[in-house]
Amino acid sequence: MTLKEQLAAYSKMVEDRLMTYIQPSEDKGQAVVFEACRYSAMAGGKRLRPGLVLEFCRVCGGNLEAALPFACALEMIHTYSLIHDDLPCMDNDDFRRGKLTNHKVYGEATAVLAGDGLLNLAFETASDPANTKLVSAETQVKAIRMLSRASGMDGMIGGQILDMQAEETSISLEQLKTLQELKTGALISVAAQLGCLIGGATAEQTQAAATYAACIGLAFQIQDDILDIEGDAETFGKPIGSDEENGKSTYPSLLGLEKCHALVHELSQQAVDALASFADAGILPELAYSLADRNH
Repeated sequence: MTLKEQLAAYSKMVEDRLMTYIQPSEDKGQAVVFEACRYSAMAGGKRLRPGLVLEFCRVCGGNLEAALPFACALEMIHTYSLIHDDLPCMDNDDFRRGKLTNHKVYGEATAVLAGDGLLNLAFETASDPANTKLVSAETQVKAIRMLSRASGMDGMIGGQILDMQAEETSISLEQLKTLQELKTGALISVAAQLGCLIGGATAEQTQAAATYAACIGLAFQIQDDILDIEGDAETFGKPIGSDEENGKSTYPSLLGLEKCHALVHELSQQAVDALASFADAGILPELAYSLADRNH
């Protein structure tokens, strides 16, 4: 399969399963919060994180069906973070992936609850024996702990706090790197780690996956910063120039656009080089290069 075909296949697997998970077991009048959850969870996007879980599992010789509930849990966590990130008290964005943001459709209170609901559902999904019977109890507990740490105060939430503190002030390149390693990089990193864990990777492969994820995570964020300057709003799916408007320090503001373009490609090559311990790295090399060249 080509990169596009493989990612589309993974997206379909994830979306089909998400639709089964994000449903009330019994309608007691609370259906609107499930509707709000589905609105954002099914709004498209690259499905990068669950795709990484599934592809790393596959190249390690693992069972995709065993990895799928954890891939979906990770996508729920990512989606909840976007719903909350778009709120007026955070980035105050009106559009996400070319659609009105959750709070613009359902109101702020329901958007907060939808985000909370997806976070809780993620761990319900990952801990439900009916979903995880293909992995050992030890692997399940490890996966849940990895998800918890990556999405919590030592991971994504910690990065969001640093991001808020950095508004309307200048921060150093090192501070920005730490911020992005937590806010964006943590979930990308845990995606690769989950795939390796469930796929039965060797220690060498797990370390290679960590290096790969760190490189593409940073490249992804730098490219995101570039697109906030050079991108097309319709293609990008959200307004251009929001970083500057919010007074945020970004890689282009600290390094300049030319150096950022070069750094994205350098990091992508480092990511590909890290995959040498895999006999067949699948779509992972091409994925790294595609992220460097993306326009949305």
